[in-house]
Amino acid sequence: MSPTSGTLYGLGIGPGDPELITLKALKYLRASPVLAYPAPLKGKGLARRIAGPHLPGEQAEIVIRTTYDKNRQPAEAAYDLAAEEIAEHLDAGRDVALLCLGDPFLYGSFQYLFARLGRRFPVEVVPGVSALAAGSAAAKLALTTGNDCLALVPATLDEDIIAARLEGFDAAVIVKVGRHFAKLYGLLSRLGMAEKARYVERVSMVEERVLPLAEVDADSASYFSMILLHNREEGIPP
Repeated sequence: MSPTSGTLYGLGIGPGDPELITLKALKYLRASPVLAYPAPLKGKGLARRIAGPHLPGEQAEIVIRTTYDKNRQPAEAAYDLAAEEIAEHLDAGRDVALLCLGDPFLYGSFQYLFARLGRRFPVEVVPGVSALAAGSAAAKLALTTGNDCLALVPATLDEDIIAARLEGFDAAVIVKVGRHFAKLYGLLSRLGMAEKARYVERVSMVEERVLPLAEVDADSASYFSMILLHNREEGIPP
């Protein structure tokens, strides 16, 4: 690492509400001369929209155009290209703030750039409010109490693997629901878990929805959604 290189800041900017950005993330967000963030093939994406109200202007921006396969795994080429562009700024001594939805190391896109640049440049990771934490608050559900064990399960897994992951846990959060909703609803119904489950979509955003699982239209389920469930006797509050 060069003593004159810039620092890469991995900023967790929360799940959607700009007011959930931490003070530390806000400091680096405003001070960094370069911003980088993932976005779809068109538009600036959710991360940039969340950060927008806090930006001072006149910052260079690197838009990481990501594409996905059927399991929404990011295309390696997009991150290879972004790493090269970010490295140019860091080599020139300019700090780069990389925006990441939720928390950088909890299914965060930051991890793909960290793997490419973490040994070459100084890095600071700023944790953020995760969708998991915000979803629990929105549903008014304490996921863990006392010695409870919590499972965090991606909906993209095969049905039998999800069933195995849920076994033996007191509570679970299933993330990346989207087009997998019908599969999940059927599985949870067979396991006797559907009645207690809550569906949370676009948490902390203006489009936020919190519903009993049975009230969700499978065709409308968003990728930015999760299913919360707990096996306690009283179930989930209405």
